[in-house]
Amino acid sequence: MTINLKNLLNPKIKISKMGDFQELKQINGLSISSVSADLYGDGRDDLTLFYFEDGAKYAAIYTKSKIVSDSITWNRKIKNKFIKALVVNTKNANTFVGKQGLNSLRELSKSLSKQLTLKLAQAPGGASEVVGPNEVIFASTGVIGEEFPLQKIKTTIPHLVDQLRNNQNKFIWFKTATAIMTTDTKPKLAYEECEIGNKKIRISAIAKGSGMIAPNMGTMLAFIFTDANIPSVILKALLSRNISTTFNAITVDGDTSTNDMVGIFSTSSVKNAKIYNVLDPKLKNFEKSLHNVMLNLSKQIIVDGEGAKKFITVNIFKAKSTQGAKKIAFSIANSPLIKTAVAGEDPNWGRIVMAIGKSEEYIDINKLKISLGNFTIVENGELAKNYDENLVKEYMKWDSISINIELNIGKSDFTVYTCDFTKDYIDINTDYRN
Repeated sequence: MTINLKNLLNPKIKISKMGDFQELKQINGLSISSVSADLYGDGRDDLTLFYFEDGAKYAAIYTKSKIVSDSITWNRKIKNKFIKALVVNTKNANTFVGKQGLNSLRELSKSLSKQLTLKLAQAPGGASEVVGPNEVIFASTGVIGEEFPLQKIKTTIPHLVDQLRNNQNKFIWFKTATAIMTTDTKPKLAYEECEIGNKKIRISAIAKGSGMIAPNMGTMLAFIFTDANIPSVILKALLSRNISTTFNAITVDGDTSTNDMVGIFSTSSVKNAKIYNVLDPKLKNFEKSLHNVMLNLSKQIIVDGEGAKKFITVNIFKAKSTQGAKKIAFSIANSPLIKTAVAGEDPNWGRIVMAIGKSEEYIDINKLKISLGNFTIVENGELAKNYDENLVKEYMKWDSISINIELNIGKSDFTVYTCDFTKDYIDINTDYRN
């Protein structure tokens, strides 16, 4: 990857780098373990357990694909929004494997609940609490259609439970974010602090995603943890309110996965003032911080797009509606012709005109303005009089490119984040299963 993070637009959202990981702090009530079940055959960490000692309120949003992982099917069947554990495996999507998928999760949930219950019984004071199989949810990522490695994972569960640690220092978070990766080249982490009333709140989060990214969600997993005390129904509302401009505003290749999941988990270890609804003024700072975390992770996914060399921001201004602006933005962001032109550092603005038109949204050509960065190319429906292609060619060499479209027919805006297409994208995906 050659992307220079300092060139990324929107400086208000800092993208986490390795040097920032000391910012991630412990979420009380959460223990984490990442170990190898040798799913890749090379000993890398590939199995992760998040355990909530006193349980966690949670909410999740899943892919809109009509074919989904059995991990998602399992989670949807669990009606209670209070869980004790989340298990994440890589290498295998647990998708399109027949009855074996759900049967495997049923067996794993029983095995994990037994091991956790035993661990609790051995703890100081000999806690007698039981962890039930219906308090365990799953997330899977990897190859679709391959037999789920039940025995390898089941055999590893005792070790996974034994390695649980509640001191989430920067190395634990880094290890965990690395363990959930597939074709990613770097782990993705974000952290924010805020206040609810006079109580300090922490939000720590990790994600994975590099290809098959075109939400409504992408081969993407994102897990957000907070020590705030917020009801599950409000957590779901907060996710829904903030996902459209974050995880649902990114695309790498136009493909939506079968496995996408964004989950938020509240341990309630901070006894903040009671929250009554999603519009409660006490939530204002929390929602802002949550949005920052989600946007930070979303941008990191695009920066790490398979084979990507350039980060592209598509801004649509003054559209008739937000939905129309979004449709045009994705029409541009998902265009292979535009993405390859950016990779080739060619300011071929005719391709942008094409992508705007194919959206089938209403356009008044005489009001249309197209810019690359600060360079105006089209204005009032024709080539700008001061257009200098040599200057724009220099701009195209930047690591971060902004495509700005002013429709001037309304008051709605929308922004989508994407990346270029390079030969490396082809290499990564032709070798994916090798």
